[in-house]
Amino acid sequence: MKSSLSRRAFIQQAGLLTSATLLSSTELWAAKKSGLQIGYSAITWGGKDTDAIRDIASLGFKGIQLRANAFGPYRNKPSELKALLDDNHLKLVMFSSGNVEIDPDKEESTINMHVAHASFVKALGGTSIQLTNNVRPKDRQPTPEELKRLAQVMNEIGKQTAGLGIQTAYHNHMHQLGETPEEVDIIVQEMNPKYVKLLLDVAHYHQGGGDPAKAIHQYKDRIHALHLKDVRSPLPDNTNPKSYKFVELGQGNVNLPAVFKALDDIKFKGWGIIELDGVPDTGKTALSCAETSKKFLLDQKILMS
Repeated sequence: MKSSLSRRAFIQQAGLLTSATLLSSTELWAAKKSGLQIGYSAITWGGKDTDAIRDIASLGFKGIQLRANAFGPYRNKPSELKALLDDNHLKLVMFSSGNVEIDPDKEESTINMHVAHASFVKALGGTSIQLTNNVRPKDRQPTPEELKRLAQVMNEIGKQTAGLGIQTAYHNHMHQLGETPEEVDIIVQEMNPKYVKLLLDVAHYHQGGGDPAKAIHQYKDRIHALHLKDVRSPLPDNTNPKSYKFVELGQGNVNLPAVFKALDDIKFKGWGIIELDGVPDTGKTALSCAETSKKFLLDQKILMS
């Protein structure tokens, strides 16, 4: 009798293990089927890229975004930075290349800077650079001509980086050209899709008055990557109704579940890069913030443990 019960228990346990294995396989298959790849940006670490690389890798992320601050110390020795990325099993999936000037007198230097960054990214085994700008007028709305001018300069940058095998992407941003959905649309329509794609930052787009999920459908053929980001607005104890700060995923006002559904709807297969500009609250660290965002994605079943 004892032998029979043990045998029955063994069979039942084996069945449970098989079911668990199948469930795990199904979950992993579902995650891969969605096509969305999750990376993490080093910006929260404030230039301490070695710490960022190690922390991001420790959480299991496979892709990282670095900023232009890495160009200075590593421009003549990219192999050292590439070795650090390789040792931590991280792929450089985006590089923040900086601002694009629309002043004709600065066009050549702007293009040369971004092409140099693209060469650096190529040496690191990366694939993409991100462009922003810092020329939004302080006392008026930007004109359509200014917005189109930005796109035209980006087109030339993208044409030259394409020759290196590097994709150029435009990042919509608060307090810059392309703050509102209307401005973003003028820029995107003027971008040459052969050379410049869109890096849609869902929190900046939300704060600028847009619906990120709608934008994903609207620009489904233009999106190269996204910043998965959250923003809290308005802030408590702040009389400005437009006050805001960027926070960990799930801690703000962005409808992130709708974002993920939209990405699934369009069968997006690129990178969604979690970004947090800085540690939002006292007592937190860049790593603890990353852990919070990772937990949110696990709870949403975007990541599988």
